[in-house]
Amino acid sequence: MDSPSSSGPSFDASVSAASESAGARRAHTTARALLEIEAVKLRPNDPFTWSSGMVAPIYCDNRLTISHPGVRRAIRDGFRSIVSEQSLLPATVAGTATAGIPHAAWLAEATDQPMVYVRSSAKEHGTGARIEGHLDRETDVIVLEDLISTGGSALDAVEAVRNAGASVTAVLAIFSYELEAAAAAFDEADVPRRVLTDFSTLVEVAHGESRVSTADLEGLHTWREDPAAWSREHGGEAPDRA
Repeated sequence: MDSPSSSGPSFDASVSAASESAGARRAHTTARALLEIEAVKLRPNDPFTWSSGMVAPIYCDNRLTISHPGVRRAIRDGFRSIVSEQSLLPATVAGTATAGIPHAAWLAEATDQPMVYVRSSAKEHGTGARIEGHLDRETDVIVLEDLISTGGSALDAVEAVRNAGASVTAVLAIFSYELEAAAAAFDEADVPRRVLTDFSTLVEVAHGESRVSTADLEGLHTWREDPAAWSREHGGEAPDRA
């Protein structure tokens, strides 16, 4: 599960508890903001069709966050808090193309760190670069993504960074659907992930604000437990990767 709270060993239980509390507050604040600007939409009774053909009761478009100065500053500050709590600096911040690029730029600027971005594929002209910007070998890198669904795009960027001779210390994202496929993929890749907020927190906030009914809440949790089965039951496809 993609916990928005920090995790890992700590020599000071009080510091760990404070960090977890801060993470929980950050997760609720971020979830509320994403719902308010409709970057995340919930439609259990009129589901969305994803590009893969999968049908789902939720759709996330975090690109909308760049149009809201208050929200994007909160996201930047949330990421800055995570890298501080997890002692991830110094590091090069690597944004995934294209949605991760602006948030990577804002985080790199706020923390005075180098930045690069990772193309989905190498360009077919010039140098044929996959990674744009200067990346030293054997340097630590934080990969920044806007959204984690199955984890495919983020882990593809991780592989590109590793192939360039650098080390990925963490993947950061604004939101995670908390799908089991992503958890398994990140475990296999042996890279930690940290998110500002996640599916469980977001639907809890939505229910608390009466954006969804109790029955809808149960349906949303049923989807997360088995997205492929839910999609088939609602007339959609069930691809291996969403």
